[in-house]
Amino acid sequence: MNRQPALLQDAWIQMRPLLATDFDELYQVASDPLIWEQHPNPDRYMREVFTTYFEGALASGGALLFSNAKGEVIGSSRFYDWEPALREVKIGYTFFARSCWGKPYNRSAKTLMLEHAFSQGVERVSFHVGVHNIRSQKAMAKLGAHKVEEITVAYYGEAPRRNFVYLIERPA
Repeated sequence: MNRQPALLQDAWIQMRPLLATDFDELYQVASDPLIWEQHPNPDRYMREVFTTYFEGALASGGALLFSNAKGEVIGSSRFYDWEPALREVKIGYTFFARSCWGKPYNRSAKTLMLEHAFSQGVERVSFHVGVHNIRSQKAMAKLGAHKVEEITVAYYGEAPRRNFVYLIERPA
């Protein structure tokens, strides 16, 4: 599966591979503490903590940078843990600028990412969502994802955290 497509876009969002040179612009968005208050690591707004998050994004080989129609950076997500034998990939580590909340950005991003994954032969997409991240849990329900279990997830360079696993299977 190509986990870093050159470009995914619709009327709301453009996604392209995350580059090391994107750090400052993405951190400018990520430095808002309210973005992270429900995420598994609420300290990601701190530069040193975000640096670890960003390093993990680059190391994943599947990180994408989000921009709006004006070309302004508004967030990021990634494909990770591709399991070819199971034809399963995970989507996660997603965040958006608060100016995007309550608008179609998350749905657009996840829809584009799901369509891309399914076009690449993926059969199942799972999402790790922090047990206290009510916003993301509601977003998963709106996408039609089903909560299937609760697990402890070891994040890149961070302490393990409790997460729900949500699943979306390829449409028949």
